[in-house]
Amino acid sequence: MVNPLFAPAIYIETKKSLDRTVGALMESPLIAVDTESNSLHAYRERVCLIQISTRTQDYILDPLKIRDLKPLGKVLRHPDIEKVFHAAEYDLMCLKRDFEFDLVNLFDTMVAARVCGYKQVGLNNLLSHHLGITMDKSHQRDNWGERPLPLESLHYAQMDTHYLPQLRDILRQQLAESGHLEEANESFAEICAATPPHDGRTFDPDGFWKIGMPNQLSMAQMGILRELYFLRETIAQEINLPPFRVFSNQALVDLAKAAPSTLANLADVRGVSPANVRRYGKQLLTAIQKGRTSRLAAPPQYFPPPQDVSDRYIVLHAWRKQKATTRGVESDVIISRQTLWDLAYKAPKTLDELREIESLGPWRREQYGEEILSVLTAP
Repeated sequence: MVNPLFAPAIYIETKKSLDRTVGALMESPLIAVDTESNSLHAYRERVCLIQISTRTQDYILDPLKIRDLKPLGKVLRHPDIEKVFHAAEYDLMCLKRDFEFDLVNLFDTMVAARVCGYKQVGLNNLLSHHLGITMDKSHQRDNWGERPLPLESLHYAQMDTHYLPQLRDILRQQLAESGHLEEANESFAEICAATPPHDGRTFDPDGFWKIGMPNQLSMAQMGILRELYFLRETIAQEINLPPFRVFSNQALVDLAKAAPSTLANLADVRGVSPANVRRYGKQLLTAIQKGRTSRLAAPPQYFPPPQDVSDRYIVLHAWRKQKATTRGVESDVIISRQTLWDLAYKAPKTLDELREIESLGPWRREQYGEEILSVLTAP
């Protein structure tokens, strides 16, 4: 990382300092926000840092030390304070899950860059292109739940928001000049209004099919894989680690194929370390033996949409691709895939019916409505 030419962030770890910081933030018309979670190091992730920058000051809030972060919520909800994120969707999901925070008045620099037609929209790419700033990404996998955090980790976290106000200014000007600011604003509002997909890590009891079927496992091997998959989940919860940190998917597949019956054979399977054998060897052998005698139901069936719906989706998809190619953006910048399916299922025939498609915002309705109706009603 280039040595930062700015002072270290103010580290907020007490209720008193949080209240003081919130008072300062309420006076700022714009703040940049990011979060760091420990998803790579814990079964149930949580937000471990919240970085906030104004145009003149950087802050790092420590949710692990401050019990009540509710005062920050009024800043995020304040309609007159613009909140700048890069790739906000995941951060907003985490803030909603952990603190029940809602947010209004968003500017997402990644979304803005996509609307502008950039192909490389990572924060590092955009900062390098516009500001000549090179970020050290070696701290991406840091355990943000550790305390104390190394200074290098805190500098990395600070960099994620320090330059966002400048980047926002550049991208906003480009959006305004190209006539796509209203389009971007509609996307920002949709992100704020979206319901988080879940409240944390969820377990899919049928997820083993997605691991085994691409590897062409037999039904007998799938039975073993199922038991190993469930065992991995149990261990992950007990030791508070993400499942992939217990055994990789490939290790589960290799175990299912080899089906070892002794500890010595278990140690010969790729991806199973001596430590794994010592800690979980007997449990693995028990799961494998159980899997040998288990009977699986048929794999989950996929029911395709009705033919008329599929036909409408295909022509809408082709129309979207053509629009995106002409404008030089990715297809989902025009309209999301889910909106295409909504249109295909509901098949609106008038502008009034088009307004019933909730996922199609006013700007896109105005911009593309007549074309969409023409595509849907073409013989």
